[in-house]
Amino acid sequence: MNIEIRPYNKDYIQGAIYVWNEVVEDGVAFPQIELLTETSGDEFFLEQSFTGIAYDTDSEKVVGLYILHPNNIGRCGHIANASYAVRKNLRGNHIGEKLVIHSLSKAKELGFRIMQFNAVVKSNKHALYLYEKLGFVRLGIIPKGFLMKDGTYEDIVPHYRAL
Repeated sequence: MNIEIRPYNKDYIQGAIYVWNEVVEDGVAFPQIELLTETSGDEFFLEQSFTGIAYDTDSEKVVGLYILHPNNIGRCGHIANASYAVRKNLRGNHIGEKLVIHSLSKAKELGFRIMQFNAVVKSNKHALYLYEKLGFVRLGIIPKGFLMKDGTYEDIVPHYRAL
């Protein structure tokens, strides 16, 4: 695999919504419930401060993506937030790590000073490990803060990192 992180454009819509919807359908990581369509997906990806596409130049496929946007407005607008998605059958190949590293650089480039993740699900061990490896600080635990697809509630672990 030869992964390049590219800016989103409509040429990537099919692959981007496929990867995004895989995570939404799993129901164990993203807060979203509704699946994206070509129309809603294009609008969603374009309204972000930046949407990065992990593109494998060998297979010519979208293999992951991230969205980057302000975590809040006004006096808290200097804090970025991001979400990451990797094709289910390609997880474990360090694509997520490349996406996170790229998003940190892009957030800084866009003038953000902090990256904050509000809802890292406690059972998402791979994400927790990666964020710790990349210097994020755990902010505590919000008990039963995430509704899993199966109807149970899971703790969430907010994180931040200065840029």
